[in-house]
Amino acid sequence: MFVLEATGPAISQAVERLQRGEFVGLPTETVYGLAADAGNDLAVARIYAAKGRPTFNPLIAHVSSLDMAMLEAVLDERAQRLVARFWPGPLTLVLPLAGSHRVCELARAGLQSVALRMPGHPVALELIRAFGGPLAAPSANRSGRISPTTAQDVVAELGDQPGLVLDAGPARVGLESTIVAVLPGEPVRLLRPGGVSREALQGVVGELAVSPAERIEAPGQLASHYAPHARLRMNALTPEPGEAFLGFGLHHREGSPNLSRAGDLVEAAANLFTMLRRLDASGVAAIAVAPVPEHGLGEAINDRLRRAAAPR
Repeated sequence: MFVLEATGPAISQAVERLQRGEFVGLPTETVYGLAADAGNDLAVARIYAAKGRPTFNPLIAHVSSLDMAMLEAVLDERAQRLVARFWPGPLTLVLPLAGSHRVCELARAGLQSVALRMPGHPVALELIRAFGGPLAAPSANRSGRISPTTAQDVVAELGDQPGLVLDAGPARVGLESTIVAVLPGEPVRLLRPGGVSREALQGVVGELAVSPAERIEAPGQLASHYAPHARLRMNALTPEPGEAFLGFGLHHREGSPNLSRAGDLVEAAANLFTMLRRLDASGVAAIAVAPVPEHGLGEAINDRLRRAAAPR
């Protein structure tokens, strides 16, 4: 893959590639995605192949407007309230399919629902608008590995693949979107914590239901995911021999990275994947991570850490 600064001519070149059924490395405010035409089975299959991603794991389709979203899915009153509050931004909604949908069955992993998001990044929105339809865009990394937050991370993960990466600098949020299911006859369910906190969601739609663990309805629900090559240990106050240490707040060691010395969960979320990737690239066998509170964005940070620490 090769990198181009996300200028107008580069975006036009990216559109041409998407129209040919190729994929493009796409900057968003959450992480960098691997984007392709969500309505083209072959293009979507190329994403799964490049990532080594299991095809039972559905993809998020990214839209540039509410009108585009309503061609793909049915948004009830609850979904419309969430859209009004959090779009564009790091919130994905799993919704019932509309009759006019374009997102192909492969991208949906055969489900009769579709995962939609309107990204809060000007380059992503410009590319989707110029392409004229939804783009499937999972994180641009090998399946199960640490998500990329820079164009250079994409090349490090998928550099052996043909394609273009649009470079718009580091991702601002640095953590994937929150995913909630808003389906008929069901309460709103949290499927994956992410860049919008549980507390913020509950302020709009009330208490969130627990999603059954055995059902894969959206990305990021596999037990092992977001993993470095190194073993990972959570809630470590100090490292054991042979472990690198990733601190948070007052739990830190001189010379080791700290997700946020101020204990700021927004800063910690933005730094998580970058710092894990940097420690992993150093060749350490194991990484110990300091405790991170479970409230706010801490819920999403701990979700990623638990999956990164899970048996593989």
